[in-house]
Amino acid sequence: MKTRTILLTLATLFAAIAVCFAATNVFLGTWKINEAKSMIAPGGEKNSTVVYAPAGDDVKVTVDGVDASGKPTHSEWTGKFDGKDYPVTGGPASSTRSYTMVNDHTLNLVDKVGGKATETGTLVVSPDGKTRTVTITESDANGNKITSTMVYDKQ
Repeated sequence: MKTRTILLTLATLFAAIAVCFAATNVFLGTWKINEAKSMIAPGGEKNSTVVYAPAGDDVKVTVDGVDASGKPTHSEWTGKFDGKDYPVTGGPASSTRSYTMVNDHTLNLVDKVGGKATETGTLVVSPDGKTRTVTITESDANGNKITSTMVYDKQ
């Protein structure tokens, strides 16, 4: 009986810790672009909706948008914010992506193809958790570096 009580208490404790972690991760949720506040460089991609969701111990990031020619795009990434490369599915501009946690409100990202960086960026969530600003540097179709700043509102 005592063992059962201890196991039940530990299970409840671990579940509470997991819920608290998910609740304090300001990146989790659905983010929609605020085009009026965004500055997308000509030739840059536009991610219209980005969803960060818990996936066990990992985070799943689903991105829907349009490419430079206006064609719809959809990509998915599942991994940790630990700076390691994890595969991207559906992403025409990247085969892997890494996120590095800078602090509770800031992430750095690197997209790669064949081990070579194709896009870098910084994601910052406002102190109130309602706005996410993403600054991305990538190359356009001519190989020129372009920078876009996209502002997202939490849904």
